[in-house]
Amino acid sequence: MAPNDMPASRIMIEVAYAEPHRQRVVALAVAPGTSARDAVREAELPSLFPERDAAFFERAPLGIFGQALKAPDHRVLEQGDRVEVYRPLVVDPKQARLARARGGD
Repeated sequence: MAPNDMPASRIMIEVAYAEPHRQRVVALAVAPGTSARDAVREAELPSLFPERDAAFFERAPLGIFGQALKAPDHRVLEQGDRVEVYRPLVVDPKQARLARARGGD
């Protein structure tokens, strides 16, 4: 839906999630007052990433444009926001640096 075609009672946002070899950005028209967590529910990510269950997305940390949200259930979205669903790191960055420094890639 193009922004000009959107009903006045909706705002356009995106919900993004990525696995190491696959990512999806879901564009949604949501009601004003929608929280970041509600938008993740509306994006139906478990159907796009069946290896992750709904509980994963219910408790995953969220951010907007790279800024982690402390209370995603209460953060009201604004026009154009991109909600990012964060997953656990595969490797601790400090451990990865140490391994590279030791020559262990």
